[in-house]
Amino acid sequence: MAHILLPEFEDMSSTIQAKAKPILEKTGNLGDIFKLLAIDEKIYLATDGMVQRYLLDQTTLSYDTKEAIALLVSIENGCKMCVDVHKNIAKMLGLTEEKIAQILQGVDAMDVQTNEKALLNFCIKASRKENHKILKEEIDALKEMGWSDVQIVEAVAITGYFNYINTLSNVFGLGE
Repeated sequence: MAHILLPEFEDMSSTIQAKAKPILEKTGNLGDIFKLLAIDEKIYLATDGMVQRYLLDQTTLSYDTKEAIALLVSIENGCKMCVDVHKNIAKMLGLTEEKIAQILQGVDAMDVQTNEKALLNFCIKASRKENHKILKEEIDALKEMGWSDVQIVEAVAITGYFNYINTLSNVFGLGE
């Protein structure tokens, strides 16, 4: 149970209801994270923009890679709710049970190319408190493996997004 009272759909502003209704219709459930964000319309709308642009829109990274980042960073941050939610989202996006199981076992267990493993390990490192110690050489190594500046920035932005969402979920006891 969440550590604070979460609003129900009917208690949310009409603006938030309009944004949340498709989620509710598609999944049959408005998760606790959406309810938490709905406490403040500005936070909800800012977060919704990130979800739309980073995760749902087609971008320079594949949906498989984006969901792998979501799951791996959420595991790193101990966010059980986000791991559970993103296992289901990964299925909805077409990832197989086998692929999801590999991700949940960690980067080394994944059947992906070396350059993707390097990017995913980089994202895990970027999610940690000591990410300020990442060196230019580490970014250059990703570029040498074929990742563009745009892809690297996008991967780190998704990592940062999950640090943000994991923090909200963990602090307020969502999914417990």
